[in-house]
Amino acid sequence: MTRLPLVLLSLGSLALSARADGWTDLLKSGPDSPWREVAKGWIFAPDTNLDPANPKKLKVRDGAVWVNGKTGRIKDLLTKTNYRDCEVHVEFLIGKGSNSGIKFHALYEIQIFDSYGKPLDKLTGNDCGGIYPRAEDRPRYTYLDKGVPPKVNACKAPGEWQTLEATFRAARFDADGKKTENAKIVKATLNGKLIHENQELKTPTGSNWVKKELKEGPFMLQCDHGPVAFRNVRIRAVTE
Repeated sequence: MTRLPLVLLSLGSLALSARADGWTDLLKSGPDSPWREVAKGWIFAPDTNLDPANPKKLKVRDGAVWVNGKTGRIKDLLTKTNYRDCEVHVEFLIGKGSNSGIKFHALYEIQIFDSYGKPLDKLTGNDCGGIYPRAEDRPRYTYLDKGVPPKVNACKAPGEWQTLEATFRAARFDADGKKTENAKIVKATLNGKLIHENQELKTPTGSNWVKKELKEGPFMLQCDHGPVAFRNVRIRAVTE
C-alpha cells in the first residue's frame, strides 16, 4: 500500500458537472474540467486515510482520488468561471498539522487547518474555519492581525472527514468603481456548527489584503500547503 504525504481529491461522487439544482460539481478533470489549469503532476490514486506510521501523512487505499504529486504541493486550483455571490459545499480530510483553505474570488480565505482540541479562547483566524488574518510576505511572512476566529471549534480529529459550507456575498461598487459595501461571509458552518454569520470582510485576507477587490472572481482550493483530501466539492451562484 503506497504512503504519500499528498493532497487528494475524491472523484467518486461525480456525475454531470452542471446539475438541475444549480450546483456545479467541481471535482472533474478532462475536457469538461471546471478548473483553469490542472497542473502536471496530479496522480490518480485510491481513497485515503491517515498513515498509521506517520499521521502527518496520508495513506491511499481503495477508491478514486487525485493526488497532487509526490511532494504534496502543487499549484492551487482556480475555477474557469468567475462568481459574484455564491455558496459552496466542501468535504475535506487533513493530516495531523496540515493546512489548506478555500478562497472566494481567490482573495478571501476560510482556513482549513488541524485545530482539533484547541481551546475556544485560543482560536484565531488561522484556525480551522477562521477567516484568515492579513499578512505581509516580506521580509518574512508576518501576520498583521488575528483574523476572525470561528465562533466555535468544530474541527474534527485528523483523518476524519469534515464538511465546510459557506455563503459569500461579494463587495459592491458604484458606477465609478468606488466600493459601497464590504464583502461578507453571510453564513458558514463547519461540521454542522455555525462558525460565521454576517461577517464583513473589510479587505481580502493574507497578503492579498493590498489587492484590488472586484465584482467577481474565481473560486479557489488551496493545494500547496500539505496533506488534505477533498470530496463532494460543489458551488452554486446566488442571485438577489
